[in-house]
Amino acid sequence: MIGIFDSGIGGLTVARALTDQLPGYDMVYFGDTAHSPCGNKSLKTITDHALRASNFLLEKSVKLMLIASHTTSAAASASLAEKINIPIFEPITPAAESAIRVSKKFGIGVIGTQATIDSGVYEKRIHGLAPDARVCSVACPLLVPLLEEGWVKKPETRMIVKKYLHPLKSRQIDTLVLGCSHYPILKKIIQNKIGKRVRVVDASLALAEAVKGFLEAHPEIDTQMQREGVSRFFVSDLTEQVRQNAKLVFGKNVRIEDVEFGE
Repeated sequence: MIGIFDSGIGGLTVARALTDQLPGYDMVYFGDTAHSPCGNKSLKTITDHALRASNFLLEKSVKLMLIASHTTSAAASASLAEKINIPIFEPITPAAESAIRVSKKFGIGVIGTQATIDSGVYEKRIHGLAPDARVCSVACPLLVPLLEEGWVKKPETRMIVKKYLHPLKSRQIDTLVLGCSHYPILKKIIQNKIGKRVRVVDASLALAEAVKGFLEAHPEIDTQMQREGVSRFFVSDLTEQVRQNAKLVFGKNVRIEDVEFGE
């Protein structure tokens, strides 16, 4: 069983990518929608919520865990790795590696939540791989709330995306990292606004591909994965908008279970 957790519904993009990359593998997802968004939370709050989410997945007997949230990954992945004795994956490293592979001139832009951008984690990872890379990061604090409310097709969302991307266009980047699990939902709009010459790196896809590569390289772990095609989705606050967002990501109705996730 593969476990995925996120601070809200954005991690469903990781679940969808994982389903595409590893069809038939059993998976359990937890979205902490009661405490979303986490991009404006303190380090302690983010870490505490991540620990409770990971414990929930461990109770489901997962053998491998994915942190879908970039904000949580930046804040808490090292702490979780010390406490949990199964392989843990985060999206930042595979996204940075993917950006380096596809960038022609090492002019790389990153968009993410305020907390992710303030952490400087993408600059550190990218410069660790390519010291000469030019990295320009922009915080987009309004995008997650808009997406959580289902404002994907609203003209206001397009206008806000355009405004956020303006400084990146002026810096003439050639690659753009979607540094938040929610942003793949807006991938077509972002690609349109940033321009077709810019390669857009979908971190959710990069993470799913990294997990697939890991399992191929570690058959002793791959054999522990159940393959009955069972996927379960849990959230800490189930609303009609959560259902609609899940349908948007998967292109069909998804059964979502509501669980109590205490303070």
